[in-house]
Amino acid sequence: MVADVEYHVTIKELPSSERPRERLINYGASNLSKAELLAIILRTGTQDENVINLAHRLLKEFRGLTGLAQADTEVLTETKGLGPAKVAQLKAALELGRRLLLESPEDRYQIRSPADAANLMLLEMSLKEQEELHVILLDTKNRVQATEEIYRGSLNTTQIRVGEIFRKAIRTSANSIIVVHNHPSGDPTPSPEDVAVTKLIVEAGKLLDVDVLDHLIIGGQRFVSLKERGLGFG
Repeated sequence: MVADVEYHVTIKELPSSERPRERLINYGASNLSKAELLAIILRTGTQDENVINLAHRLLKEFRGLTGLAQADTEVLTETKGLGPAKVAQLKAALELGRRLLLESPEDRYQIRSPADAANLMLLEMSLKEQEELHVILLDTKNRVQATEEIYRGSLNTTQIRVGEIFRKAIRTSANSIIVVHNHPSGDPTPSPEDVAVTKLIVEAGKLLDVDVLDHLIIGGQRFVSLKERGLGFG
């Protein structure tokens, strides 16, 4: 792991070989710390602190990159050292990283475990203020073809239309799907209704010849795999 080192001089006072941008060019992005990478995105610091120390402070205040990504734009904009332009740069960089996972067919993100699927969706789903259900569409090698929001609102067997979950999977000839929904409360513990909905989805998948590999519930920074717990997968 690349160490995060704070600098108590301005960036211009650092030897050129120690400046984040030059270090990235000379040694590659993988050899830079999180603070250095963040500093390159932010570009400038404040009158009171250089950009690397600003990056350190942001990582500490928001408890890492995940916290920064989850923070509301308004909250970030009001943070000392940031403003609309820097917040836009930060949000754009994080979104590009997320989209890179789905960029090309051969390089698409491959799901090998529930944790892989959770990592793909955790950032986006943990930010939601209301319950949403998304579907990950997979090919025969469990590579992600697409993700799609299907439903917004409390998950309920009397309201959810199971057919909607499989509509795009059938249209795109997806081999299998993973269902993901969030609990805005932050507690990913499955409810009896969650288990009942899972059972309906799994049964429908068998009829439509689309494998339902899992149903994940995301709450805060945690997730639960109903498949691993044997809930709804009979």
